[in-house]
Amino acid sequence: MGYEERLQELLDELDLFQDWTERYEYIIGLGKQLPPLPEALKTDDILIKGCQSRVWLHTESRDGKLILAADSDSLITKGLIALFVRLLSGLPAEEVIKADMSKLDQTGLKDHLAPTRANALNSMAGQIKQAAARIASGS
Repeated sequence: MGYEERLQELLDELDLFQDWTERYEYIIGLGKQLPPLPEALKTDDILIKGCQSRVWLHTESRDGKLILAADSDSLITKGLIALFVRLLSGLPAEEVIKADMSKLDQTGLKDHLAPTRANALNSMAGQIKQAAARIASGS
């Protein structure tokens, strides 16, 4: 399943909830499902810049595909990075590069997050795209 299909699946799931409290709980639940990032990987060089909370994003390449692992010290932020892991991890680097991250706006998240958290979404997306570009270029 590619990015567009994964995004549509996520949008369909979010539509099941009646209000934003339920959607937040769902997103927090996604974060709780993320496997914890080993402490040895939680280094400053993989911290996402521009996030109010600490968010670590470990990226690697397997057969040209971007593999993501992440963690955060905040439940909601961990849920937000879990969305990106769900949508993008395991996809070919070229597909991640081409993925239209603005389509995430269809979730309505940016309208219901504090401005600092909304900016964190952009930072997360940017760092993931940079990792995909490194993989695609072979560096």
